[in-house]
Amino acid sequence: MELLLPLLVLLLLVPLFLSVRRQKKEVDRQRSLQDALTIGDRVMTTSGMYGDVVAIADTTVDLEIAPGVVTTWLRVVVRDIVSEDTDELGDTSEQTGTDDSSAGPDTGLGSPEGNAPEGFNQRGPEPGRQ
Repeated sequence: MELLLPLLVLLLLVPLFLSVRRQKKEVDRQRSLQDALTIGDRVMTTSGMYGDVVAIADTTVDLEIAPGVVTTWLRVVVRDIVSEDTDELGDTSEQTGTDDSSAGPDTGLGSPEGNAPEGFNQRGPEPGRQ
């Protein structure tokens, strides 16, 4: 019975110690990633914005998010350096071997004459319905 208290303390401290170690490793990885930034890198921010690094300061980084559009971000928001072989905006039909003709029928949900569920079209609710 006298070993129960030390065992309980040990069971509570071991997961706490392991989580602190994991968090410290993640902070070190993030710091080394931010130190490794160079001009021309393609990066992703914590908000999911992709951009090319065009300038680097001590605490900020300038990202070109579109041709001619440069925004300034804190360096800590850079989540990852994106490799050049991933094309997130490219045509995926070549990669998957499918074409647009087999995409299925157009549901027309954006048009008033489409197959929208009853009461959910762009004309508004039908007269007499509440």
